[in-house]
Amino acid sequence: MNIINLAHGAYLMMGAYLSYVLFTSLHVDPFLSVPIAFAVMFGFGFLVQKYVINFVVRAPMLTTFLLTFGLSLLLVNIALVIFHGDSKAVAPAYTGSHFDLGPVTIGWTKFWTLLVALAVTGVVQLWLSRSRTGRAIRATALDIGAAQLSGVRVANIYAIVYGLGAGLAGAAGVLVGLNQGLNPSMGDPYIIDAFVVCVLGGLGSVQGALVGGLVFGIVEALGSQFIGSGLQDAVALGVFLIVLIVRPTGIMGRALV
Repeated sequence: MNIINLAHGAYLMMGAYLSYVLFTSLHVDPFLSVPIAFAVMFGFGFLVQKYVINFVVRAPMLTTFLLTFGLSLLLVNIALVIFHGDSKAVAPAYTGSHFDLGPVTIGWTKFWTLLVALAVTGVVQLWLSRSRTGRAIRATALDIGAAQLSGVRVANIYAIVYGLGAGLAGAAGVLVGLNQGLNPSMGDPYIIDAFVVCVLGGLGSVQGALVGGLVFGIVEALGSQFIGSGLQDAVALGVFLIVLIVRPTGIMGRALV
């Protein structure tokens, strides 16, 4: 879509708070909130793109940059009014339980978070590669003019893609909220991480985003372990720069298009 979406962190935050409301009000297990958050945020993102961003999608990139930045500020401040600035938590009964894998202790929450994230990634990849809409998305990314000549309704494809991004951010917010406290600005650090991961893995590649995320996370963890907790981001970004110098297209290039 050629859009820098600075509202992505706010969408993650919205998904986390949706899970919090469902858990505290209706006692819905957070993992069961993942598809609900995806559906709600997909619809929200679809409408935002179709009736707001679509009017400036052909404008210079700075326009959409500022628009999504303003949207992020609006959503964060609405969350501040509704939920206030104090940290909230989603803590089901199994929070804190763990199992041992040899000398390693693994929390069940983190383990299931990993499995759900992998499952969601796999479903998205299959949908993009096998479904009619997924093929239309890839065709539009490759050549928008040829896609239009083939009968693809590009405006709807753009809305679906933006809605998909918002839906995945909402689902990720549920998983993040299970492993850390919730606050209206919780999504901000993930904006930079998301850009780094996508470029590191290769723009346009779901597999690349998965590989890039794993590489980035492992490098951060090792940097924190052996160098210091204050320098793990610097170490990860250093590796990121090295990869870009060696392979400018990222680890897996543009595999989907």
